[in-house]
Amino acid sequence: MTVTQLNLNIATADYDHVRDIALGRIPVDGVILNYQINPIEETFYRFTQYREWDVSEMSFAKFVSIMSGDAPDIIGLPVFTSRMFRLASIYVREGGPISTGADLRGKRIGVPEWAQTAAIYTRGWMTDELGIPLSGVTWVQAGLNEPGRREQVKLKLPDGINLVAEQEKSLRDMLRDGAIDAFFSARPPAGIHGPYAMIRPLFPDARTVETEYFQRTGVFPIMHIIAIRRPVYERNPWIAQNLYKAFHAARTSSLARIFDRQASRLFVPWIAEYAEETRKVLGKDFFPYGIDENRRTLEVYLKWCFEQGIARRQLKPEDLFAPETRTAFRV
Repeated sequence: MTVTQLNLNIATADYDHVRDIALGRIPVDGVILNYQINPIEETFYRFTQYREWDVSEMSFAKFVSIMSGDAPDIIGLPVFTSRMFRLASIYVREGGPISTGADLRGKRIGVPEWAQTAAIYTRGWMTDELGIPLSGVTWVQAGLNEPGRREQVKLKLPDGINLVAEQEKSLRDMLRDGAIDAFFSARPPAGIHGPYAMIRPLFPDARTVETEYFQRTGVFPIMHIIAIRRPVYERNPWIAQNLYKAFHAARTSSLARIFDRQASRLFVPWIAEYAEETRKVLGKDFFPYGIDENRRTLEVYLKWCFEQGIARRQLKPEDLFAPETRTAFRV
């Protein structure tokens, strides 16, 4: 009997928790993968703009923006390839007017893109935790290290938000020169330990602040997800569950390596002990996939996406993901 397998192109960044799929150690049933490892920004740009792959890692912000449209041409898997707390992503100028979060009120704050996932979480923290409305700040959109960066998706900004696009200068230079008072950025600015040493994180000990935030809110920010081009999925709906199972298995293998005390799989001393400490804060399964396992974070994030004009309508978590991944069979 001849068995025909589906050929799919896929692109993600290089993570330990996807590597077993990329290397073929964990197969996707019924699928032959052409797996490409790219820099994160390149994959996001090429998939968001041109849909170059059948399956791709994607910015959660860009994904939600597209999914909120009338006829989205993609659909998601509840596979969250990157998660990071983002209070460490607030940068200010040494000796500038901002020394606490409350000082952000009334200031000029930069973002690389309004629809950058990290900035959505940080703005949500600012509005919900500090009580500073989006309209209480002047927002400046510009490239982090280089001028010329532009928004990649359409926005529907609420009334009262003052967002200015600056194409001639970078956020890094504007903060140095005092043209802005802070910026929110997932990526640290280049030169922060050299010619731009006057730029520093608002929270030097961000881990303590972020731990307290998680323990109080239950929100562990999701940065990236896996998206499938909808025509590919609709012709082959079975690939959603098969891909999800493979990603879940690869994540489980990665966790086993992290907790392996026989050999140092990652060249960070005491990594297993650090992972055990993380479990005490975040729980035993501290990097979960799935909808129900992440409902709190998903619902809060989708609320912020709507409030901030990223999503054109209020979405529910179930609106984002292939229905085949919402449940699993039991024996």
